[in-house]
Amino acid sequence: MKKLFAFSLIAFGATYANAQDNPLMGFTSNSSAKQLQTEQQFDQSISSERISATLKDLSAYPHHLGSPGGKVVAEKILKKFKSYGFDAHLQPYKVLFPTPKTRLLEMTAPTRFIAGLKENPLVEDPTTDQNGQLPTYNAWSADGDVTGQLVFVNYGLPDDYDMLASMGIDVKGKIVIAKYGKSWRGIKPKVAYEHGAIGCIIYSDPKDDGYFAGDVYPKGAFKNETGVQRGSVMDMVIYPGDPLTPNIGSTDKAKRLDRKEAVTILKIPVLPISYKDAQPLLTALEGPVAPAEWRGALPFTYHVGPGKAVVHLKLEFNWDLVTAYDVIAKIKGSTYPDEWVMRGNHHDGWVNGADDPLSGQTAMLDEAKAIGDLLKTGWKPKRSIVYCAWDGEEPGLLGSTEYVEDHDKELQQKAVVYINSDDISRGFYHAGGSHALENFIGEVSKSVIDPETKVTVGERSKAHDLANASSVKARKEILDRKVEPIDALGSGSDFSSFLQHLGVPTLDIGYGGEGTGGEYHSIIDSYTDYNRFKDPGSVYSAVLAKTVGHAVLRMADADVLPFDFRNLYTTLDGYCKELVELANNMRESTAMQNQLLKTNIYRLAADPTKHMDAPLAKSEVPAIDFSPLTSALDALKASAGKLANKVAAAPASDTDHKLLNEIVYKAEQQLLSPAGLPRRPWYRHTIYAPGFYTGYGVKTMPGIREAIEQRNWDEVKQQIAAVSARIAALAQYLDKAAM
Repeated sequence: MKKLFAFSLIAFGATYANAQDNPLMGFTSNSSAKQLQTEQQFDQSISSERISATLKDLSAYPHHLGSPGGKVVAEKILKKFKSYGFDAHLQPYKVLFPTPKTRLLEMTAPTRFIAGLKENPLVEDPTTDQNGQLPTYNAWSADGDVTGQLVFVNYGLPDDYDMLASMGIDVKGKIVIAKYGKSWRGIKPKVAYEHGAIGCIIYSDPKDDGYFAGDVYPKGAFKNETGVQRGSVMDMVIYPGDPLTPNIGSTDKAKRLDRKEAVTILKIPVLPISYKDAQPLLTALEGPVAPAEWRGALPFTYHVGPGKAVVHLKLEFNWDLVTAYDVIAKIKGSTYPDEWVMRGNHHDGWVNGADDPLSGQTAMLDEAKAIGDLLKTGWKPKRSIVYCAWDGEEPGLLGSTEYVEDHDKELQQKAVVYINSDDISRGFYHAGGSHALENFIGEVSKSVIDPETKVTVGERSKAHDLANASSVKARKEILDRKVEPIDALGSGSDFSSFLQHLGVPTLDIGYGGEGTGGEYHSIIDSYTDYNRFKDPGSVYSAVLAKTVGHAVLRMADADVLPFDFRNLYTTLDGYCKELVELANNMRESTAMQNQLLKTNIYRLAADPTKHMDAPLAKSEVPAIDFSPLTSALDALKASAGKLANKVAAAPASDTDHKLLNEIVYKAEQQLLSPAGLPRRPWYRHTIYAPGFYTGYGVKTMPGIREAIEQRNWDEVKQQIAAVSARIAALAQYLDKAAM
């Protein structure tokens, strides 16, 4: 006992000395030392063994939205939060959730084949054969009974249809089959419908996550021949959440749209299948040989079609209202109870969901346990801490979106930050979010040690970037950077509503890169699989708990909130330069292509065996006036610098910084456009949004960027004005804060 006490004194002495020399962002030298001591106590309460045991317990049965298992999981999480000392409750919402009633896929010509549409259970993994598992399907597919010729469309993205057009192949009135990958699954049927297809089949090619990538489960981590990826195909780039209640919470009394009015529900039937079921369909295709980059790893020559292959697809769904159970748990702040540091991870899975989402959910629960242990020592956070376990994320961010829409005004007043996680595996730290928090989360990443390399997780991540850099120039840029960049956020997890609808500052934090496999949204997303291949012993879930826990604790107790809008300026200035380059490249490319068309070069180079036509001439790209945007950015640079000087001096003073802090955490709301993005007004953030054709993938300054890509020059001008106005408004807002 005496030796342990002496060691603790030595450790605290070193921590205190370091804090004196290098105070944390938003803290004084003295408060930094106290904060680091609190984080050391917090870390001692994190247990990878306990996380692994919780993971095994919560993933022991299927727990999708609306299922008995889903409610049991929510209630177990609620009980844990209460036992940790949180004031916790279930927050229910009534949401639409389709489940399969009829699934039929058959080939009627040139031969007869009926798809099995079932994943085979494995004796090596006991949870792969349980009652209550959702069948293999895509939620938000349309009901439909269609028959047509089959066409292979590669990954089913817009460029793939351009290639088909150049080969003289039209999918109108046909059923398409696309590979999973390269983009979010919901983009594939959306683009197919826009090109006139009457149905869409999506399969997992073994080249992407099957035997070509590695040994298949159970020998290895990759998808076996009957594995299928379930998933939502909701058109979330229009709006996420319950399709029947856009902009309002799905309470019992909510006014709902008729299902036919819901624009995020697809218009054609969509079905995911295994590569075992896909092989007979693809083998029957005729027509041109698929381009080399389209070909997968199945043992035959890939053709595009159509030919004699005719497919019958029949789908019917139960369109039921079910209850989503969000779990909301709160520790009231001692000084600023109406400033909320929010933390979230979803708890619903498609089947057992050990990786997605429980790897992140169990880490979050251990964070809460460690915070509860701090409370027992007499520690109390200055700001309120709110932990959220969301339901219904998998079908379309339902639980988080309905909560945000139900509490929108309160959240815009009180939410200081929302910190998200989702599924994780062993590997490298990564973060995305609001760029005014870039310095802050970079500092946090230096406070956690990676268990494999014994350096900080931030250092390991930077080393990974260096090792994978594509050139000497890229390596030099990585070595020279003073701040580690964070990613811009698109969609695909519960941060979306907070950031892109309400303008709440947001971070999304995770680990991965060394736990690849083919379990995603299948029956093998199990504890057995996770503990063998993803993160044995939940070691990196514990690392996630420490990383996010430090971020939560620092946000909760900072004297001055650690925002630095100079990072935001630098990032936005980079986005502006990208837009200028995009326009210039399009201008040069268009001019060159049109010139080549005049010389008949395409006709002379054409290969008649591939049936490829010359591209059509495109309109010239006009000169675009970016000066309103650059002027607004100049103003932001100046105001961000002035505010940074004020914030740098603020922690050293003894005055109450409540007013300054409130101004700072509400600043991101200045970047919201009242009109929202073109054709999707739910998305109001002018800087971050999922792309219209990228799904989860982000488009930065999306109004301008997508207008340029779509060659809508009038809209380019309108969106430059809209984005410039919001950046200028932010600059003026920060000017007032700096006074």
